[in-house]
Amino acid sequence: QLQASGGGLIQAGDSLRLSCPVSGGHPSTYTAGWFRQSPGKEREFVARISKIQGHTYYADSVKGRFTISKDYGKNTVYLQMDDLKPEDTAVYYCAADRTSFPTSDPTAWDYWGQGTEVTVSS
Repeated sequence: QLQASGGGLIQAGDSLRLSCPVSGGHPSTYTAGWFRQSPGKEREFVARISKIQGHTYYADSVKGRFTISKDYGKNTVYLQMDDLKPEDTAVYYCAADRTSFPTSDPTAWDYWGQGTEVTVSS
């Protein structure tokens, strides 16, 4: 079970950290990821982190501004978002997958949490 939180209304250029506690599985057994969906658009990949080594991969649109991390002790996944832009406005979802290298296609991921809304004003 996953539950994303931490969204809100912020100004462009500000930072925000999203959290996603994971229950029902040890953090070394799943790849974790974040996706987002804007009104009228399809859900898109944002970032993922591997099961054990913590290897990360980002969408080009957020590379250098967003950081995904996994706290193995708390079994929680985070998304640190810096230098936010209005185009980052979306509902953000955390996801988990049992495979080591899930694709960026959201339909390939096994488990999803409820989203948290992020609104960036200019």
